[in-house]
Amino acid sequence: MTSRLDCSLTLPADFRPSDILSFHRRDPQEIAERVTDTCLYKGMIWGGYPAQLTIEFAEGVAHAALTVDGPHAGNLPLFQALVHRLLGLNQDISAFEAAYREHPQLGQMIARNPGLRVPVTTTPFEALTWAITGQQISVQAAVSLRRKLIVTAGIAHSSSLLCYPEAPQITALPLDRIRQAGYSRTKAETLHRLAGLVADGSLPLDAGLGTGRPLSSEAAEALRAQLLAVKGIGPWTVSYALLRGFGWLDGSLHGDVAVRRGLQRLIDNETPVDEKQARDWLIPFAPWRALVAAHLWAWQSSTAY
Repeated sequence: MTSRLDCSLTLPADFRPSDILSFHRRDPQEIAERVTDTCLYKGMIWGGYPAQLTIEFAEGVAHAALTVDGPHAGNLPLFQALVHRLLGLNQDISAFEAAYREHPQLGQMIARNPGLRVPVTTTPFEALTWAITGQQISVQAAVSLRRKLIVTAGIAHSSSLLCYPEAPQITALPLDRIRQAGYSRTKAETLHRLAGLVADGSLPLDAGLGTGRPLSSEAAEALRAQLLAVKGIGPWTVSYALLRGFGWLDGSLHGDVAVRRGLQRLIDNETPVDEKQARDWLIPFAPWRALVAAHLWAWQSSTAY
């Protein structure tokens, strides 16, 4: 038995579907996401059941559908909020661009990528596990590990797409199975530890997501403190996950190598920029430091970090 939810969202005039599609085109093997010129098809878990999310972009609108391999797809407003967040529509980029369009450095990046929004994962747990997976390795290596984890979890939708595992599915995997997928012992233990906390309710990641409103600074800081208390999760992982999982635009990604490399190019520095220099340079741009980081990624590459 299958069930389905549908919604359509009007897109701003400056919306860039290519950013969303490029992010989900990370894996050329397309085991869990399939991307065309105008559509995204993504396997995910919804209400404990395998599901396929479809988003089709047309002129000024995004048509979204969720096909669930289960008896009841559930809450339409919750689905609408998910799509709204995933497309970055709750990100206040207009205020950022208005504030810094004339800035000597940021103005260059805004002119090059006007309307840049940060694509968000379907759930914060996916963002956190992607961040843990990508710790201190290349994007290509992280994509390969992520693929192996999805295959190891082995949750398939009837469309044939595999579904990204959520906390209960990761918790159910023996640690050795995660290690066999290529994860270091430290990363495997961190994934297991995080999944256990999320699955048993000790670390509620989804609270408030159904409202469609951006994550508040207070909520972000509270979540940051909780996550930093988890062994194996550090400041970069938290800031990246808050950006990719919630669309929170003020995490300082000064520890990100690609951000520092982009900053070196932007300010025409002869020597590499270190973490302290990057942190200090980003401070004046609060509450948009993570959005600045996203512009620095886009400034140097089309790679979906």
